[in-house]
Amino acid sequence: MAGAGAAAPPPLRIPAFGGLSFVLLLFLLLLLLQQQHPWAAMAEAEAEDKVCLSSLYRSLKDKKKSLGNWTGPNFASPCNGFTSYLEGATCNNGRVYKLSLPNLSLSGGISPFLGNCTNLQTLDLSSNELEGPIPPDLRFLVNLAVLNLSGNLLSGSIPLQLSLCAYLNVIDLHGNLLSGQIPEQLGLLVRLSTFDVSYNRLEGPIPVLLTNVSGTGLPRFNASSFAGNPGLHGFPLPPSRGRGLSVLAIVGIGLGSGLVSLLLSFTAVCIWLRVTEEKGVISGEEGKSSQLMPHY
Repeated sequence: MAGAGAAAPPPLRIPAFGGLSFVLLLFLLLLLLQQQHPWAAMAEAEAEDKVCLSSLYRSLKDKKKSLGNWTGPNFASPCNGFTSYLEGATCNNGRVYKLSLPNLSLSGGISPFLGNCTNLQTLDLSSNELEGPIPPDLRFLVNLAVLNLSGNLLSGSIPLQLSLCAYLNVIDLHGNLLSGQIPEQLGLLVRLSTFDVSYNRLEGPIPVLLTNVSGTGLPRFNASSFAGNPGLHGFPLPPSRGRGLSVLAIVGIGLGSGLVSLLLSFTAVCIWLRVTEEKGVISGEEGKSSQLMPHY
């Protein structure tokens, strides 16, 4: 039979590793596969910024056309190193780290997808006409240091999730229509140096952690930070007289007091007349008795 005497090919030899060496090699291989290339991480970051900026633009109404360069191509790549292609945006190492759009007559609302700009350190949308709530999703802005949403028409409560932005130095929410209580958790922001919620519709007690500085007794933020909220009370605001009593309640108390006094006076007069009448009857009966008795 042809080829019967041909020699068989040598078996494939795999280099032998010790048990420990093989495990180490496998670990290094898995670690290499899990590591992300720098350009891939940057592409992912740019995609997040694109979602953030494009969603914010769609949620706003730009009456003055101040955001003319906020377009699709610039959303896809808003930065070139330290250069920004978007009005009001400032870049650092290819990421948007500052967004400043004050006094542009912008209306509409604040998109919750703004939380995708995870490198953002400053957000200033002050002195516009923005409405609606402050999105709790701003908690994802873990690098945020300055938040200025003052001078708008924002409503609803102050989200307690802002306390998760541990680097916050400034929270300025004055001049809005915010209601409810001030979240106590905001007092845990140890870096907070400026806090202004004046001239809103807030109510309830001012959190203790936003008032006294531990060990000094001095106010952490003075009364001007909380002024213009009739429903707020507590230090450092001055005590208000008659707090909680409406005008109708005060009028009702006055009328009630007057009515009680009138009833007491009427009762006293009735008693006096009764007593006087009884005395008159007794005197008349004594006179009649003296006339009927014989004289000796």
